[in-house]
Amino acid sequence: MTTASSTSYAPAVPEKHGMTPIAIPAQPDAIELGTGQPPNASAPEAWHSEYGSMFARNVVIATLTPFLPDPAKATGTAVIVAPGGGFMSLSMENEGWDVARALANRGVAAFVLKYRLKPTPEDLDDFAVAIRAMLAGPRPSDWHDPATALRALAPQIADARAAFALVRSRASEWTIDPERVGMVGFSAGAMLTVATALVGEDAKPAFIGDIYGPLTAFEVPDDAPPLFIALAADDGVIDPSGFPLVESWRAAGRPVELHFYEQGGHGFGMYPKETTSTDWFDSFVNWMRMHGLVEHPEATSP
Repeated sequence: MTTASSTSYAPAVPEKHGMTPIAIPAQPDAIELGTGQPPNASAPEAWHSEYGSMFARNVVIATLTPFLPDPAKATGTAVIVAPGGGFMSLSMENEGWDVARALANRGVAAFVLKYRLKPTPEDLDDFAVAIRAMLAGPRPSDWHDPATALRALAPQIADARAAFALVRSRASEWTIDPERVGMVGFSAGAMLTVATALVGEDAKPAFIGDIYGPLTAFEVPDDAPPLFIALAADDGVIDPSGFPLVESWRAAGRPVELHFYEQGGHGFGMYPKETTSTDWFDSFVNWMRMHGLVEHPEATSP
């Protein structure tokens, strides 16, 4: 068990992509979710480094890695963290482990979801070509049929549902209130987070965070969870020309908070940058606090 003490719809890949293959890191605390292996798996799981961070590809076995807070600081709240990567890779460090450690340091139990991905070429040069092709094609923000978009995420939604089931089944062991389990995702992981809240059936996140994810409008039920959104005006990948997702939540009468930063680009995650987008994490925690999610269970309000 880990205790507290990239890039999604990734930035445009340059001609010389700068990816370096690395050995699969040890993940002794990762728990297999039992959602099976996709029938179209064509290459073994592989990892590479880029932008000073670690990325996973060709994930065929979904896992969940716990990052638990010091028991003295535990708030009883938990967050499932979904890294991004265009469903072709996962930014496991910048949008996964680093986020989880920061949450655990605030007393929030965090669980990094390594969800199953689309198969990609084994060779990194060929993978870079595939990323360029993906970025040149339709983006999530270009999709005009939300129902089709959600159906395309069936395997990943199944992984998220299994993650929620696991966390709630071990809530007592991990000192978690099963009614206070939320989810935060980045880019593709943000799309998965919103999809899990809308069609994840029994998952039912208590709250969700959408960090530079698509802003597509959806039909939002009147019991949708509170939503926190953060993205930059100069994103370059997700087109922030409007906020239909915000309006969908507002039309349903559900709580939503939007942070629209002047600068930050796409995939800023936990990278230190000289832009106000770096403040998103503190804003997210403060938003959780406003909803009573980061107070110690025994604390009383004045």
